[in-house]
Amino acid sequence: MYKVVFKKKLNPTVTLMDIEAPLVAAKAQPGQFIILRVDEEGERIPLTVADYNREKGTVTIIFQIVGATTRKLDEKNEGDYIQDFVGPLGRATHTEGIKKVAVVGGGVGCAIALPVAKKFHEQGTHVTSIVGFRTKDLLILEDEFKAASDNYIVMTDDGSYGEQGLVTNALEKLIEAGEQFDEVITIGPLIMMKFVCAVTKKYNIKTVVSMNPIMIDGTGMCGGCRLTVGGETKFACVDGPEFDGHLVDFDEAMSRGAMYKEFERHAYEETCNLFAQKA
Repeated sequence: MYKVVFKKKLNPTVTLMDIEAPLVAAKAQPGQFIILRVDEEGERIPLTVADYNREKGTVTIIFQIVGATTRKLDEKNEGDYIQDFVGPLGRATHTEGIKKVAVVGGGVGCAIALPVAKKFHEQGTHVTSIVGFRTKDLLILEDEFKAASDNYIVMTDDGSYGEQGLVTNALEKLIEAGEQFDEVITIGPLIMMKFVCAVTKKYNIKTVVSMNPIMIDGTGMCGGCRLTVGGETKFACVDGPEFDGHLVDFDEAMSRGAMYKEFERHAYEETCNLFAQKA
């Protein structure tokens, strides 16, 4: 069992938790993920490591309430326990030798982008962070990104905060103004990453994407997270989750990612009804 030692609502649908898991915290690196179960009968879900504290033995996870399991997880409070917390899994982000990087995050994907930006910043890399949200009310981790960035840009779809527009608008504006990035790392919705890669491909800038399709066992045995990269089948859980964005078949990934939406909606509704009955 793993104890919830800290909980904070970042916005109405996104929650941050610190989980007491010293063995995981001792080895976790930016870019890696864990797999958890809320209770004995719960499903296994992957969540990216948002941060870690080796001294306290805690791992930070940030999740959006989109399905039954994340709803159950959000019902946990400080002092409560979750059943399983396995990791760290996946390959860590490669940061060595990069002097100037753009980290582009969208929505809750910013929770995954933050530890990457922090590691680059700590090693002396010049970090430009571009984050995008639909509206100001959904903004998360602003102070943390400012602390980890030399240049911080916020984009909102409705213009309620920062600049109005998409993260691709801000990125291309910087490139056309003469900014030269050794690498761009983008983490967020598949459609956002697809168009970030379309922009960087025009300028021949290496681009890394963090793929977060459905992962079940974290070992590659189930095949649930397979995707096509450069014409070859890869598994996000063991070969990634980060890949060369210019080689990823995003259309295939988006098609597969939509397969379980109806099932997830029904499971979420059933869970909400269960909690309503208990209340």
